[in-house]
Amino acid sequence: MRKHRTTYRRHAVAALLAFAGAQFGISTVAHAETASARPAAATSAPALATFQAIRQIDAGVLNVGYVDQGPADGPVVILLHGWPYDIHSYIDVVPMLTQAGYRVIVPHLRGYGSTRLLDAKAPRNGEPAALAADVVALMDALKIDRAILAGYDWGARTADIVAALWPQRVKGLVSVSGYLIGSQEAGKQALPPSAELQWWYQFYFATERGAAGYARNHHDFAKLIWQTASPQWRFDQATFERSAAALENPDHVAITISNYRWRLGLEPGEARYRELETRLASFPAITVPTITLEGDANGAPHPDPAAYAQRFSGKYKHEQISGGVGHNLPQEAPRAFANAVIEVDHL
Repeated sequence: MRKHRTTYRRHAVAALLAFAGAQFGISTVAHAETASARPAAATSAPALATFQAIRQIDAGVLNVGYVDQGPADGPVVILLHGWPYDIHSYIDVVPMLTQAGYRVIVPHLRGYGSTRLLDAKAPRNGEPAALAADVVALMDALKIDRAILAGYDWGARTADIVAALWPQRVKGLVSVSGYLIGSQEAGKQALPPSAELQWWYQFYFATERGAAGYARNHHDFAKLIWQTASPQWRFDQATFERSAAALENPDHVAITISNYRWRLGLEPGEARYRELETRLASFPAITVPTITLEGDANGAPHPDPAAYAQRFSGKYKHEQISGGVGHNLPQEAPRAFANAVIEVDHL
């Protein structure tokens, strides 16, 4: 009788988790075998949430894979992930925002997950203006006039660019590590040795050996970046693998290498984005309401908040997030990130 009762309870808990996740378009998967496949006396691994449904839409030069959750008529929030992560950086943030009444869009950036370039012959271009143009094209395709943009790493840079060049489309901005707009000219400037060391992978990618190495080892390379960028974050293997799957996109390696080579002036980018990059090279001010965030244990290269505060000419606030929080701030401190999104909406 005890054996049957234990099995019943295990299945009941699994059903409740599945029902709860379905309310927010999130499913749960076991870290290992399912309960029904195990002996009754075994202890079940905790369930790992995943996004249940990925939608696809043609937007600009891409067919974009994206999550769309929350009330259709709610204020829109677009969450942008970084490298080498994926949409699951926001797995805990999304339900917090949908519960607050927001419609939340989380796209796979170009080179990640199910997002694909429509033209098989198009350059696998990773320059920053291209990623920003992708977001505007997605908003157009989804008929979204204005949205709150929020992100970290590549996602923060992309959100910064959209806010700077298309401020009429941005209701508010949440940017981890602040103002990340750069230029090829700025990329030519030498940094102090300790700062150059932090960018070791950028110089590695500048070589053919680096491109070949990332193609061969991008899975383990990504895990190393997770560990060094967030030295106090104790993520487990299942959490990493959930995101690492998105790096199997056939364009991921080429777009990653392009992005970092462009920063060093080793790739010219595409002519269609040249005017945008010229405007960005002047480091335009961001005028929309903005909250910048920084973790107290960010192991990735990031500027001092005092160095970029003047770049935000509208309503502005900076918050330091404590508790050993590293580079992947929305996944490591989801409540703080979600609160910042809600707060910037009323800043």
